[in-house]
Amino acid sequence: MKLNNRTAVVTGAASGIGRATARAFAEAGAKVILADIDEANGAKAAAELRSAGHAADFVKVDMTDAGSIESFAAQVQQRFGTPDVLVNGAGWGKNHPFVEGTPDLWDKMIKLNFIGPMQLAKAFLPGMIERKSGRIVNVSSDAGRVGSLGETVYSGAKGGLIAFTKSLAREVSRYQINVNCVCPGPTDTPLMAVVPDKVKEGLTKAIPFRRLGKPEEIADAILFFGSDRAAYVTGQVLSVSGGLTMAG
Repeated sequence: MKLNNRTAVVTGAASGIGRATARAFAEAGAKVILADIDEANGAKAAAELRSAGHAADFVKVDMTDAGSIESFAAQVQQRFGTPDVLVNGAGWGKNHPFVEGTPDLWDKMIKLNFIGPMQLAKAFLPGMIERKSGRIVNVSSDAGRVGSLGETVYSGAKGGLIAFTKSLAREVSRYQINVNCVCPGPTDTPLMAVVPDKVKEGLTKAIPFRRLGKPEEIADAILFFGSDRAAYVTGQVLSVSGGLTMAG
């Protein structure tokens, strides 16, 4: 999959799936704008890609803050133009009983996992519509498809992102803009590293492949949706979970 002369914005690119995705797009020939609230690790990731001979820049963004998203989008438009591909990869959740949650925690999860991606898509869509081309890949979660114990609000936000993906795909298809969604299952990322070993062991036993996913394996699915090989694919949801969730 060659993406020469394409520009891709990847949020959540400082670590985990987002970082692997930025690398995958860069290795495919795209110029990648890495975006994250973690400036130190995001800038480091971009520098590593440049050292390897790829085109990459880092621009900071807080996906829970509307002003930050607006400023980020304006800066990207001014410096690089409307991206060919937007990957909404930033996401975060906290495992806890629903009744112990707080409005502040819910607000953060909903903004980061649902509202922020909507706002960023809206910021870049006018340019894509004018150009009559573009790819938007939203990274949801299988928690949004089938639910997840202890992740009720996170699952709700990710489920909203799935429905948003399908509805937006219908709305912008007339402009030849593809909107698709990748749903990772349990993946070996820094977020998973803080999960208790007993929980990870239980997850691994439940996965037909008997292992956690690798960030690079999720990135491959995202890259497919961002490439011309998915030119006739839109409004689709792809689980990458080792068979854990075989949802219809």
